[in-house]
This record gives sequence, structure tokens and C-alpha cells, in this order.
Amino acid sequence: MSDYLWFEGIPFPDVGFEKEIIKETRDNFVMRDEDTVILTYPKSGTNWVIEMVCLIQSKGDPNWIQSVPIWDRSPWIESQRGYQKLINKEGPRLISSHLPFHLFPKSFFSSKAKMIYMIRNPRDVLVSGYFFWSKTKFVRSPESMTTYFEWFLKGNVLCGSWFEHTRAWLSMRESDNFLLLSYKDMKQDTKSTIKKICDFLGKRLEPDELDMVLKYSSFQAMKENKMSNFSLLTKNVAANDLVLLRKGMAGDWKNHFTVAQAEAFDEVFQEKMAGFPSGLFPWE
Repeated sequence: MSDYLWFEGIPFPDVGFEKEIIKETRDNFVMRDEDTVILTYPKSGTNWVIEMVCLIQSKGDPNWIQSVPIWDRSPWIESQRGYQKLINKEGPRLISSHLPFHLFPKSFFSSKAKMIYMIRNPRDVLVSGYFFWSKTKFVRSPESMTTYFEWFLKGNVLCGSWFEHTRAWLSMRESDNFLLLSYKDMKQDTKSTIKKICDFLGKRLEPDELDMVLKYSSFQAMKENKMSNFSLLTKNVAANDLVLLRKGMAGDWKNHFTVAQAEAFDEVFQEKMAGFPSGLFPWE
């Protein structure tokens, strides 16, 4: 069982990450105006958005997503491997990140780089995280849902508190270079979400190209694509039965929370997310 790599109060995986790289990323990484960032709290649908954006860039042609691993198409800026790939890449870059607001590259905030930020019901994030992390070897593994529930509410999980992460990034929601998406809306009307992303990125797809993006970014297509389903991860970081795409649904938390847990979570949510307009969180 692994623990975490801690940097300024935030836990990161202890495999593939270094404090020096995270600090270098924040202080010295130069964001370019033509860059696109996909940023989420872990287990919020990150890879789904990456797949969509990759397919939008290729106008629905699946060759790229089926021949290059997802972490090389859109490298993780805070990881050792991703950081090196990004600083050496020429032209517009597609960048992935789970970084909290205060650790993100400072250069982003004075650039015209575009950010897509996806939010998901934190109850579903909690459940998805529990099932995923318990199959990996690069973070502390919870022995039960009850334990993970307690960790999550205290922010003692990968990338820290969902509430703090989300509150801070939502402060950007009125910015022209920031697109806020919700997992629930994306599930209910995927085609409209793809169109929204296209408009934000200044891309135009023909109807048949849009259909191809829809087809190849579907849950089933991603589950079967070894470049996207994390089956390429080596055994030293993942168990044999690790499943990145477990259910891909909204509302699964209702199958796992007790009544007491649901009430406790509601109380914390109301307290931590006070001040945001009603309607910002489509699951509430």
C-alpha cells in the first residue's frame, strides 16, 4: 500500500510525481495562448472530455485516439512524464491537469489559453474514486467505503478537498477563456456538449463529423479502446482488475451511501458551497 506525496498540503500519487516538478510547473511553466487545458477534480469525467477534444481536433477521425495513449495525447502537466513532454512540444498543446487553483501555472492567468473545467456530483466522485483507487498501487488504498467517505469529507484524498478545488476554480467561471461543463449535462445531452466545446475552441464540425465524435467518445467505445481504457498501465501501478470506465453513470452514489452518510454529505456540501447561485450544480 502506498501513501501520498504531499506538496503544500495537497496529496499527490507517490509514483510519477515529484515536488520539484509540481513547484516548477506552478512557478515557471510558460502557458501559450494557443494551448487548451482540460482540468478536473479526479474521477469527474476527465478522460471523457480528453477523448472528445481529441476527436474534435481530428474531425471525428478515430486514428489518433486508437494509436496514441490518452496520456500522451494530452499529457498531465503536474507529472514528471507529462511535464517533460509538454515543455518539449511545439505548437498548440492539449494539457490535462487535476491541479488545484493555487498550484496551477501562474502564467495561465495572464494568457489567452483556454480551459475546460468539468464538475461532477461529488457524491459520485467519491464512489468512483473509492472503486478506482482501491485497485491502484500509487495512492493510499481505503479498506472500506466508510473509511474513504471520511477521508473524502476531510480532504485527505488525492488532490485534496473537492470542495476547495471546486470553489477556487469556479471563481473563473465568468472568464472568456474558461468553459464550465457538468458531467450530468454531458450524459443527458452529449451532442449539445460537443457543440458547446466546438464553439468554445473555435472549431466547426460537419454533421457526419459530429456523429463520429459522438460514436468514438461513447462509454462503450472508450471501454474497448486500449489507448483510452488504462489497460496499458503496468502492473507495478495497477491491479489486474483495474477498471477506469466502471459504470459511467450519474447517481450511482445512491446505491452505496447509507441514509446517515447522505445526510452528513448534504450538510457538508451546504456549508462548504454556500454563496454559489442555485442552478450552478445541476445535481442538487
